[in-house]
Amino acid sequence: MNLIFDWIFAQYQGTPTYLIVLEFVGVFFGFLSVWYSKKENILVFPTGIISTAIFVYILLVFGLLGDMLINAFYFIMSIYGWYFWTRKIDKDTYTPITKMTNLDKKYSIIMFIGTILFVSLVYFVFNKFDSWTAYVDSFTTAIFFVGMWLMAKKKLANWVFWIIGDVISVPLYLYKGLVFTAIQYLLFTIIAVYGYKAWKKSIDKNLQIL
Repeated sequence: MNLIFDWIFAQYQGTPTYLIVLEFVGVFFGFLSVWYSKKENILVFPTGIISTAIFVYILLVFGLLGDMLINAFYFIMSIYGWYFWTRKIDKDTYTPITKMTNLDKKYSIIMFIGTILFVSLVYFVFNKFDSWTAYVDSFTTAIFFVGMWLMAKKKLANWVFWIIGDVISVPLYLYKGLVFTAIQYLLFTIIAVYGYKAWKKSIDKNLQIL
């Protein structure tokens, strides 16, 4: 066990203490946000706002521009999602969980391709295409952009995008030395699987009522 802790903290040699503390706090609130999302709890958004605000700063410092943009986008979409989730479709019913429509699929494809092109342009302008991580980061950014948009719209498929992006992000952050963040994404993957099952069950239950 000591070897594991020694390895984890060895990754932070030379990293300012305040950044380590910020990462830990950001991970904590990020974990809470995903957990509340699984529970379909409105607290997913305030906790997510805190986490994303912290990670925008951390990722800027570490030069992961794509993921920095992800978190900036999360921040904006959390505000939109907060409004969307609390909107009532009638007197007694809040916006329910639904599956993707054909229009949602078209928007998702456009957003995915557009995000890759935009993030690639950002890396090119700042001359940051100096590592394989930049290419992976551009790809995961597009995945997470679509996932966050679908979550704000209460679409079941958001969990599929989270799972794919989380799995890719674990080795990416380990390579970058952000161990706590890598552990966070590993936990996110597990929660996302259960989140998909919980939301799918909710849809099936609503269909039975109808």
